[in-house]
Amino acid sequence: MTKLTLTTHPFLLGFDQLERLVERTAKSGNDGYPPYNIEQTSENSYRITLAVAGFAEDDLSITVEDRQLVVRGRQGDAEEERVFLHRGIAARQFQKSFVLAEGVEVDKAAVENGLLHIDLKRTEPDTIVQTIPINRT
Repeated sequence: MTKLTLTTHPFLLGFDQLERLVERTAKSGNDGYPPYNIEQTSENSYRITLAVAGFAEDDLSITVEDRQLVVRGRQGDAEEERVFLHRGIAARQFQKSFVLAEGVEVDKAAVENGLLHIDLKRTEPDTIVQTIPINRT
């Protein structure tokens, strides 16, 4: 007996992209730094909040490529001259990735009180009814 997967089931045509997205998400292996929240702010909008204390706006970059939201943080080298007696605030570079569903777009991003807020919105596709003519052969 053959095992049915998402792309081999006869009723699910064209879902191979979804399977690739699931595999890419599983391989991303994000660690816990920086900590983040994901919240649903309305029926069609979401907010990702990352704790980025110590990072300036210029130290952060946000990109979207192939439905993958990537947030990177890199601090300057000005701290080399400082001598810490205790260092409890993490100041390392990071990269955090999130896979966005079809129709989800970044609306805006802002830094406030050491938190990076990225607002996302889902656009509802128009319902299209299409009649297909049947040709005689």
